[in-house]
Amino acid sequence: MKSFLSRFSNRLAARVLAALTLAAVAATGPAAAQAEGRLRIAEQFGIVYLLLNVARDQQLIEKHGKAAGVDIQVEWLRLSGGAAVNDALLSGAVDIAGAGVGPLLTIWDRTRGRQNVKGVASLGNFPYYLVSNNPAVRTIEDFTDKDRIAVPAVGVSVQSRVLQLAASKVWGKDQYARLDPITVALPHPDAANAIISGGTEITGHFGNPPFQEQELAGNPNARIVLNSYDVLGGPASATVLFATEKFRNDNPKTYAAFQAALAEAARFIAEQPEQAAETYIRVTGARIDKDFLVRIITNPEIQFTLRPQNTFQLARFMHQVGAIKNEPASWQDYFFEDEATAQGS
Repeated sequence: MKSFLSRFSNRLAARVLAALTLAAVAATGPAAAQAEGRLRIAEQFGIVYLLLNVARDQQLIEKHGKAAGVDIQVEWLRLSGGAAVNDALLSGAVDIAGAGVGPLLTIWDRTRGRQNVKGVASLGNFPYYLVSNNPAVRTIEDFTDKDRIAVPAVGVSVQSRVLQLAASKVWGKDQYARLDPITVALPHPDAANAIISGGTEITGHFGNPPFQEQELAGNPNARIVLNSYDVLGGPASATVLFATEKFRNDNPKTYAAFQAALAEAARFIAEQPEQAAETYIRVTGARIDKDFLVRIITNPEIQFTLRPQNTFQLARFMHQVGAIKNEPASWQDYFFEDEATAQGS
């Protein structure tokens, strides 16, 4: 039987080629020069991007731009994995990048003193589950060389970093990468299908909502092996938005309109969860039951907030193990100081 990963590689190659083509055009053509009134946003998969889905559906960025006297043209790009998102931002293909805290810290460290990439806002607090369909796996200590754990980007994504932090707590900091050899990069929808269907190399998936909940509902053997909140000691901002210092400085009205749009989207989700669920289905084309989605959105463990929360523990860990060279003194080192990020952590 041809392996799941082999079958997936052809689809992945097409996605990567499209992203690289866009990046090449952006880096060599007129798009590389930024001006007020244009905003290119990279997003990924899952309810963690619901703030962006709502802003897109209701054209909130354009609305707040007009209020500030700027007609904003918004372009959207969907990628998978923090590595691809970071490459798109650095190549000039996008202006705002959406990815995990891990990729933010990686690109902040890489660009410090140059492009100075920092966080723009959180997309909310979400528990991320490592789900396994292997009956023999109850904790991360039960994974063997025969297992494969899917993550968005190996060694870069927030899922990979949280798994490394969890491994360091079990086996010691010198063993933080112990599970890296059995992790593989897969977009969340493909990984979720593998966990639900079973019978593939993929026996674990460190995902995000709604894919993790679909796995638990869709396969009786699926169970939660690890919860990011348990590893991080409580609610935490797992996925964030970030940009270069130059974009923020050169486009103050566009930047402010974007943050205002996110704030309005957060209020809409809190007040109208059923309509927010409809928005997610409409914008993403996801085949998911609306009521199932509403239960996830209204889960009290989930908060749609722009304020980053509980990110510094991961930052400190990444520096301790050498994943980043620069040691942040606080979360304010890797987030811009704006109204949206005030009183973060």
